Amino acid sequence: MSSQHPEQRAEQAADQLPAQVEEERREQPVARKGMFGAKTTGDTSGYGGLVVRQSPKVSAPRPYGGPDGAAEPGEFDEIADELERVYPDFGDAIERVVIHRGEMTFYVRREHLLEVARTMRDEPSLRFELCSGVSGVHYPQDTGAELHSVTHLLSITHNRRVRLEATCPDADPHVPSLVPVYPTSDWHERETYDFFGIVYDGHPALTRIQMPDDWVGHPQRKDYPLGGIPVEYRGAEIPPPDERRSYT
Repeated sequence: MSSQHPEQRAEQAADQLPAQVEEERREQPVARKGMFGAKTTGDTSGYGGLVVRQSPKVSAPRPYGGPDGAAEPGEFDEIADELERVYPDFGDAIERVVIHRGEMTFYVRREHLLEVARTMRDEPSLRFELCSGVSGVHYPQDTGAELHSVTHLLSITHNRRVRLEATCPDADPHVPSLVPVYPTSDWHERETYDFFGIVYDGHPALTRIQMPDDWVGHPQRKDYPLGGIPVEYRGAEIPPPDERRSYT
């Protein structure tokens, strides 16, 4: 019996993405340099020489295992097998499957997202009846798929969790709304639209939810300027981040 804690074993074994040797990493394009991407001010983090490369789009190999990280067919294989069995366009709909740190993500082509979600909800062997959240991610270097819409699903019946992730380009930021399947995604999609600019087609009232209606831009995109407004504190004025002095 291993002396490791179960969470330690899961963390070490559940990441099933293929490892890359150093030579392969060097061939990947550079995504950014430095820790925080600072350009107009000095980098005081100590990570100014950091080089972050674009990660390749890889799929986890079979067997997928399960949340406990077992290197043998398990819960995640059952979910994938059932979805493939009941959804006839599985091969066209699912771009890849990623198992990372005990979590399963289906990368779904956006034109199939609504029907895949409906299948995940209605099929008795799957029964992911709850959408616990929708969030966005922005990858400016991921040409043609800069915006990612991530849907978190929970099966109360089977006590399982998966993610559905769909991508869209900056030039065409449209993804089908899942409100017809999961009404709880209503405000989550509004927030993702507000902060990332992903347009959820078919949403009943896609308006901003936190920023003012006339706000320009989407603040959680990585190319959004830091900006800010001056802050007055004890008689002194603190300038916004992009106007502070440089330490170079």
